[in-house]
Amino acid sequence: MAEPTVPEPSRLTILYGGTFDPVHLGHLAVARHARDTLGASVRLMPAADPPHRATPGASALHRARMLDLAVAGERGLEVDRREMQRSTRSYTSETLRELRRELGPDQPVALLVGADSFRGLPEWKDWEVLPTLAHFVVAARPGIELSDLPEALSRILEQRRTDRVSDLQDSPAGRVLFLRQPLQPESATRVRSLIAAGGPWQHLVPASVAGYIDRHRLYASTDATSPSL
Repeated sequence: MAEPTVPEPSRLTILYGGTFDPVHLGHLAVARHARDTLGASVRLMPAADPPHRATPGASALHRARMLDLAVAGERGLEVDRREMQRSTRSYTSETLRELRRELGPDQPVALLVGADSFRGLPEWKDWEVLPTLAHFVVAARPGIELSDLPEALSRILEQRRTDRVSDLQDSPAGRVLFLRQPLQPESATRVRSLIAAGGPWQHLVPASVAGYIDRHRLYASTDATSPSL
């Protein structure tokens, strides 16, 4: 699978959602790779109450603060707090509709997801409307295969897949583009487990994030301190 050719920068906005519990170097590698390959800015959106995962180990405010530290000084990376500011559960369809109201119908928008998340797309709320609201950029990793997809998802992939970044920049929504993402050893589950067990974990996250975790005693016990406003 050839890596897409990078055209001139455009108005394309990339949304990269997740719990980021905590943000680690693997998250940043995915965001940077998408930014550089697509020539576009990336908004990292921490979720307050993700519908498909267990309750996060750190509060939304802690996770957003760690993201702020992780992307500080990073060209083209920023934190978008819209999902954590809701009083209800965060659904991608609602997030994209809200963003469409802000940006208008013609702004190119892409949703950056991992291959495993893309495979589970039919489990998302109102998933069939998502291609009308945004493109999909799938970070494909070694060992993650996309065979035996649900029939409805396979049809979407056949109709909408592209290898040209310009297709995402020239239309507001509706295409699926795969990026080859190098395998990263980091995972939030591993970071949390190592912290709880007292093992070495600092090398898996940015130094500023490691300092924040230590300072607020996150993940090691239930007596985490609250971040000041």
